[in-house]
Amino acid sequence: MRTDSRLSRMLHALIHMDRLGGRATSEQLAAMLATNPVVVRRTMAGLRRDGLVASESGQGGGWALARRLDDITLLDIYRALGEPALFAIGQSQDHPECLVEQAVNGALEGTLSQARDLISARFAAVTLGDLSRDFDDRFAAGRGA
Repeated sequence: MRTDSRLSRMLHALIHMDRLGGRATSEQLAAMLATNPVVVRRTMAGLRRDGLVASESGQGGGWALARRLDDITLLDIYRALGEPALFAIGQSQDHPECLVEQAVNGALEGTLSQARDLISARFAAVTLGDLSRDFDDRFAAGRGA
């Protein structure tokens, strides 16, 4: 199964956008993320729909944060991306009438559900501001070394 890195990439892009202090075009973001501007626009559309970013077309246009970094959680971004699958493992649906499959699926679903709840709680507790400050700390420590 291919890894879905949209969450990581959008966190990266949004922190860079904050550092730019203005608007970033789809082309600038695409170059930063080594992807196509169409992919950036499609991905950012979900963030715009959820009020995390704003866009302006035309000369001087582009994407800008619609909220402060401290007001955007990882959960906000995860949800705006359509809640991509967290796990590659899942339930079998080959023989739903099979009692063994039902028992296995019940155990898997309970465990995976608890894991999703824990991840969602952690995502809700971390803001982009937290990540930005972590970057600042790492940068300061690296420069002093």
